[in-house]
Amino acid sequence: MSLIIKKQIPESEIKMTFARSSGAGGQNVNKTSTKVILHWRVGDSTVFSDIEKDRIRNKLVGRLNDKDEIVIMAEEERSQIQNRIEALTRLQILVAEALVIPKKRRPTKPTYSSKLKRLETKKQRSEIKAGRRGLE
Repeated sequence: MSLIIKKQIPESEIKMTFARSSGAGGQNVNKTSTKVILHWRVGDSTVFSDIEKDRIRNKLVGRLNDKDEIVIMAEEERSQIQNRIEALTRLQILVAEALVIPKKRRPTKPTYSSKLKRLETKKQRSEIKAGRRGLE
């Protein structure tokens, strides 16, 4: 699925903190803060309208904390810069997916041939079971 990101969240609205990461990295892990913790407050955003903010809140209700912000942590990479890029990308994708309005389903009726096929398979199944009753 290709997702088109229409609105970019400016970095001025995003607060990033850094911490020591766990996992691979050897001695580098013990002395550098490569983990990125990204905070973006939905209500303070100037890029999105109130309707879009409500849509983001409704779709990402499980990702929001009590301060109305989305928190994303990235610590997969050994470099702080790569983790920053990863966290920013994840945020943009999350928000873009939340803003996608799904197509409304149009109810359809079964075709004539599909009705006939269903009835025919029911008849076959009935005959199979009727054949079992005669064996006793």
